[in-house]
Amino acid sequence: MSKMSEVENLKGMVDYQEGSIVSRTLLDKKTGSVTLFAFDKGQRLSEHTAPFDAMVYVLEGEAEITISGRHYRLKEGEMIIMPANEPHAVNAPEKFKMLLVMIKSE
Repeated sequence: MSKMSEVENLKGMVDYQEGSIVSRTLLDKKTGSVTLFAFDKGQRLSEHTAPFDAMVYVLEGEAEITISGRHYRLKEGEMIIMPANEPHAVNAPEKFKMLLVMIKSE
């Protein structure tokens, strides 16, 4: 994890690994977390739910996000909110990096 108050380039903080999904937690607090992910082409997170809202911001490449059966294609610089308790999945039609921000309710 980085030290406080340092300027970082998000894209460079996580690297691709062939056939894998790589993650790096930047913040992990009682109230939420911030995590970087690098998905190799063809990798996916199967459908699941979470008890809190989450924002996905695509840093590089393109991602396919499914929320409650509705499909979205996000490109670099785009974001989407995945509402709490809604089933969602993430698919990598090509390599991509994303920032996941989860906000927990009290």
